[in-house]
Parts: sequence; C-alpha cells; structure tokens
Amino acid sequence: MNATTTPQVIPTVKDALGTVSTEVAGVVRQLVKGADPALDAAAASLGQAERVFVLGAGRSGLALRMTAMRLMHLGLDVHVVGEVTCPAIRAGDVLLVASGSGTTGVIVRAAETAAAVGAEIVAFSTDPESPLGRLAHITVVIPAAAKQDNRGQVSAQYSGGLFEQAVLLVGDAIFHTLWRASGASAGELRPRHANLE
Repeated sequence: MNATTTPQVIPTVKDALGTVSTEVAGVVRQLVKGADPALDAAAASLGQAERVFVLGAGRSGLALRMTAMRLMHLGLDVHVVGEVTCPAIRAGDVLLVASGSGTTGVIVRAAETAAAVGAEIVAFSTDPESPLGRLAHITVVIPAAAKQDNRGQVSAQYSGGLFEQAVLLVGDAIFHTLWRASGASAGELRPRHANLE
C-alpha cells in the first residue's frame, strides 16, 4: 500500500444491520408517504380472488412464498406456481408476482398466460413500464434497486436485496390488512397452520 492509498474499512455485522435497517425504513417511508393506491388495490384483489397463484424467482420467490403461507392462514385458496399440485389458472383467479426488473422471463411468460385466460395480475416491481408492469392490472412499485442495478446508488446491498426485503414487508402488510378486515382472531387462523412438522 502506498502513502496515497486509503485503507478499506470493513464493516462489522452491526454496521451492516444499520445499513439494511436504514434502507428498508427508507423504502417503507416512501411507500407510506406516497399513499400508493396500488397497495390497497392489491390487498382487495387478493382478498376477493377465487384462487391466488404466487410466483417469483430466486429470493423474490422465497419472499412471496411467505406471503402465500399467510394468505393460506386466512383461508384463501393459494397455490405456489411450479409445485406439482398447482392447478391451471383461470378467470377469477389472481396471479401475484414479483420481479424487480419486471423482465424476468419465467414471470413475464406466466403473466402473459394469466392475462390470456382472464386472470388478474398483481405485480411487485421497481419498474411500472417494464413488460411485467404493462401486463399487470395492479403494479405496486417498490422504490428499491433492481437486481441489475449494481452501481450502489439506490442501495448499498447486493443484487436486489432491498427489493426482496421490501417484497416480504409489503406481503406481510397486505396479509395484516386482510386479517384485520376479516375480524378473525389469531386463534381462528391457527388451525390452518401446518401440523406435519
């Protein structure tokens, strides 16, 4: 190292937790401040669906699977796309998808299929003008970096991490809204929780 080189400061896990929590709080503030009607529209669509189909790739898909579980706890008929027991989608159903870029091939193709049969599409994305955003009936715009944005201008986190965290939080907020609207107690939801564990 020469005299003009600044040594790299390696953050601690505590530092990283601060970064993550600050970024997530910023996204939540933007969503709340914007009072985006798509949030409540997404909740209403899911709550009124005959069946809900959930699809996301990678970590976005994992976050949506958690939402699928909570919607099942509410008593909704929920299916995770790609599972062998997933039936065909049809009119009256809702496809809930997440793609930061809105260009993920498998997600866009699924949305095209859903649109062709008359199902409604609810999308979480950073880009409402993407192919997925244009197909969706309701797009919840998550103000976070997409996976391809590696410049660190929107988020210091790696490869879409902030988007995936926000997908989980928005999914939980939608569940919480539907749960409270249902009037059901936690005890009434509990019997639907998995017991083959």
